[in-house]
Amino acid sequence: MKTALTIAGSDCSGGAGIQADLKTMIANGVYGMSAITALTAQNTTGVQGIFEVTPEFLEQQIGSVFTDIRPDAVKIGMVSSTGLIKSIAKKLCEYQAENIVVDPVMVATSGAKLISDDAIDTLKESLFPLAAVLTPNIPEAEVLSGMEIKSADDMITAAKWISETYHCAVLCKGGHQLNDANDLLYRDGGYRWFNGKRIHNSNTHGTGCTLSSAIASNLAKGYDLDTAVERAKAYISGALGAMLDLGKGSGPMDHGFDFRGKGFAEERV
Repeated sequence: MKTALTIAGSDCSGGAGIQADLKTMIANGVYGMSAITALTAQNTTGVQGIFEVTPEFLEQQIGSVFTDIRPDAVKIGMVSSTGLIKSIAKKLCEYQAENIVVDPVMVATSGAKLISDDAIDTLKESLFPLAAVLTPNIPEAEVLSGMEIKSADDMITAAKWISETYHCAVLCKGGHQLNDANDLLYRDGGYRWFNGKRIHNSNTHGTGCTLSSAIASNLAKGYDLDTAVERAKAYISGALGAMLDLGKGSGPMDHGFDFRGKGFAEERV
């Protein structure tokens, strides 16, 4: 069985972060492992608290994974401090990790910045050059490129700049009222659009975590990047299309929409 490691924060409500990543990995046919960067108290209405681990303990977690069950791919999610970012880069270089997917979580859905300028600089210097692909949304691509993105052409320009600057592929995600459900993959001087169908579901908690984990899972299984993105988008569409409705805010997706375990179909009726 192929394996994948997620390095991210924990979401106690289960819709995003480590919990979403592990659900996504098992649904996409790989064995998932985790190194937790922070515990969060959060739910569908927002984040109530964050408790970071130490850089030393994060390094211990990553080392424990790599020295026993080596991951075929690594997904990196929210890492908010410079020390943790440096620790991740150090260990990934030490173990020569492959198929690294970086979801540069910088801007909340509300527009609030989630990471300091120092930490953003460290991300750019330490982690981006290790990545097979970055998966920024529109606000994050604006932060990384230093330009406003108001059109599909702007997405191409920003993705080109990010890709050429950090020497990795970039999947610039649509949404945020621009080019909804259509994502742009830019790499090696060329680009490709991945068109998705618009699903009218306001419960989108954890979509970014889920997409990046699905891409990592498919890279772990040996698919090329284009195919991994295609398969990840199909999975997201299914998870959103299941129309799960939990919580008082923007709820989670149904990560297990395609599971058919004993009694599952009857319970869903």
